[in-house]
Amino acid sequence: MSPPGSRTANRFPPQVKYILGNEACERFSLYGMRAILVTYMTGVLHLSDSEAEWVHHLFIGGVYFMPLIGGWLADRYFGRYGVILWMSFGYVAGHACIAAFESEAGLYAGLALIAIGAGAIKPNVSTFVGDQFGPGRESLMEKAYFAFYWAINIGSINAQFFIPKIRTWYGWQVAFAVPGIAMAIALVIFLLGRRHYIRSPPSGPQPESFGKVLFHGLRRIGARRAGKGLLDGARDKFSAPAIAAAHSVLAIVAVFLPCSAYWMCFDQYSSSWVIQAQKMDLDVLGVHIEAEQFGTVDTLLILIMVPVAANGFGALEKRGRGVSRLARMTAGMFIAVLSFASAAVVQHALDAGGQPSILWQFWQYLFLAAGETLVSVTALEFAYSEAPKSMKSTIMSLWFLTFSIGNIFTGIVAKANPFQGAAFFWFFSGLTLLASILFAVVAKRYRSSVHGEGLLPPNAATDS
Repeated sequence: MSPPGSRTANRFPPQVKYILGNEACERFSLYGMRAILVTYMTGVLHLSDSEAEWVHHLFIGGVYFMPLIGGWLADRYFGRYGVILWMSFGYVAGHACIAAFESEAGLYAGLALIAIGAGAIKPNVSTFVGDQFGPGRESLMEKAYFAFYWAINIGSINAQFFIPKIRTWYGWQVAFAVPGIAMAIALVIFLLGRRHYIRSPPSGPQPESFGKVLFHGLRRIGARRAGKGLLDGARDKFSAPAIAAAHSVLAIVAVFLPCSAYWMCFDQYSSSWVIQAQKMDLDVLGVHIEAEQFGTVDTLLILIMVPVAANGFGALEKRGRGVSRLARMTAGMFIAVLSFASAAVVQHALDAGGQPSILWQFWQYLFLAAGETLVSVTALEFAYSEAPKSMKSTIMSLWFLTFSIGNIFTGIVAKANPFQGAAFFWFFSGLTLLASILFAVVAKRYRSSVHGEGLLPPNAATDS
């Protein structure tokens, strides 16, 4: 006879299905709008290629800066449920602005609302999934995050495939309206589970938060003792464990910073790579492919590579030949260099007046996905195994901040427009090579922290 409650313990909490449905629709809305954003700006609003890339990367930078604010609001004041709910309304309004007003003003207002909504929601949804698993259900959490990961990718891959076709069949207004409808459905699905959710209350102000320790320690940097660390001067106000935890975060940030160069390259698959694809032969075996659709290759490759890599590294670990997380990330950084070198080679053919097949972009996406598998997925495992428990949310926000830094830098380069043709891609290839070398040096010098308290389950680590 089964022990009481065992059947319940072996099933997902019923409210999880609402969060998964919400996530799939929300990702569809963001990636659907993003898929056609650059071509809309160049083809309808008649912005130059460089201006469109600048706006696109500034928008993505905003999306990945907002987790700092969204996480803070949830932790301190409103809780995760409240932030997800109320930011979703602004998110829907942003889509409506873009769909209803065919103008730069409508676009910029819509993008601002979407960046605030998507970014503020981002750090809270994946954590909200974990909140639903009470005592006796911890063993199901990893399966739930695996389902969450699939919800993300199902939403994004369908958006990247169908929205460009809807644009072709029904026009721009409908193509932008559909992602808005998807976000409205996401909000409705989320509300349907409102009576079932477990809502962790906000923690309120943290007297020994990372930010407080950091700023006080830097103000008193002259009071630190020799060999005791950058923030030792904060000992007059903060406890030794809080200072040690802050030092751990700084060490992890030193590892993170070179990764910004990877994101300078990665998010160009929906900007400069789309512009490149528009000039290529888009007919494959008699089938016409929209320039924006080829980005689905990255998601498909990720869905293949992530489980293969996980099983492969797991098998090596069992044989005593494990590969460290930092070694994997180092390899991923160098592989990303090949991605932009491939883009540069294709651009050379275009600059010479040729029209190569869109299939030549496959190599760009292959190296990009391989790099993403080794850098993005592994980075969060590394960070969460090294960071003290009290700083895990801080680490998540700082990891997203590397995305923001990378995108804003790319936008600045695109707007300044110092490089033409293949030189643009060679510049980023070279920059990523330098960042990869820097990362390798930092990784070699890194010494593991004693604060490891478990890994983040595999969720949105590859969600960009």
